[in-house]
Amino acid sequence: MTTDAAQAGRPTRLGFEKIDILWISEGMSCDGDSVAMTAASQPAIEDIALGLVPGLPKVTLHNKVLSPSLGGEHFLAPFRAAAAGDLAPFILVIEGSIPNQNVIEGDGYWTSFGNDPQSGEPLTVNWWIDRLAPRAWAVVAAGTCATYGGIHAMAGNPTGCMGLADYLGWDFRSAGGLPIVNVPGCPIQPDNFMETLTWVLNHAAGSAPPPPLDQMLRPQWLFGKTVHEGCDRAAYYEQADFAKDYNSPKCQVKVGCWGPVVNCDVPKRGWMGGVGGCPNVGGICIGCTMPGFPDKFMPFMDQPPGGSMSSLINKPYGAFIRRMRAITNDTVNKEPRWRHKEPVLTSGYNPRWRP
Repeated sequence: MTTDAAQAGRPTRLGFEKIDILWISEGMSCDGDSVAMTAASQPAIEDIALGLVPGLPKVTLHNKVLSPSLGGEHFLAPFRAAAAGDLAPFILVIEGSIPNQNVIEGDGYWTSFGNDPQSGEPLTVNWWIDRLAPRAWAVVAAGTCATYGGIHAMAGNPTGCMGLADYLGWDFRSAGGLPIVNVPGCPIQPDNFMETLTWVLNHAAGSAPPPPLDQMLRPQWLFGKTVHEGCDRAAYYEQADFAKDYNSPKCQVKVGCWGPVVNCDVPKRGWMGGVGGCPNVGGICIGCTMPGFPDKFMPFMDQPPGGSMSSLINKPYGAFIRRMRAITNDTVNKEPRWRHKEPVLTSGYNPRWRP
């Protein structure tokens, strides 16, 4: 690291003036999280990179999808510098599941990122994580593949894939003293990720405490409630008024929605600009933000276990509530009888002084 670079990245009285974000999407992944992030608006990734968000350190983003770099060694340079201990501070973002290289006998690898300059052999994602994670000021897992393994880690897979916390250890702490920050989603809800990253950057600037995380290392304020609790269709469940097909605006539990047991804020937040989100547009929740995804939510589009029992128990209660509310609704949809133009006032008005 040069003297200028060292001083630019040094901590000030409050925090860092400058920080790099090293984003590796070469885990077992489809790059969908990088693509989803481009739709964020609270804030937009462009606003972070251009320094338009007050109070944050100057950010240099290194992401193969979003980078203006020419690629190749020019793009890899900051990653190599960080692995050698010559770049600090930086935030490491991992996208994609982490394969188990130990199950491979002999030569070969599951996924790689660049080549060894000496041998020319591919450098595995595991090699990079082993060297970058302990030096990173913060480590963020983007998407369900990186957080918990996701699709690539489902039963029967040959790769031994896992989430970042399974690989580094759930008690891992970064150089900044932070646990791994998990932002699940298949892909990530763009504003969920950018809001979390902004919190981490505010913490790096010294203007915010560490982000509060739950026991699965998810941001509490985003994943503290279920899909069902934020769903516009939830009242239909309470009234045992269930959809029989996907064209219905009613509760979709009986056609396969897992919303009552899935931690996600998409029904409230929407997908892009507050619009969309699975149940909001007639899609069932398949639990893509959850550690047990996909295995514990399959087969998709079948009523979840317990769904039949809960809906059966709810049926008499819901029917009664629905009928009582219909009666009340009919009552409150009528004006009081004293609103008329007859010559006699019938509102019950009783003047204190009579002429």
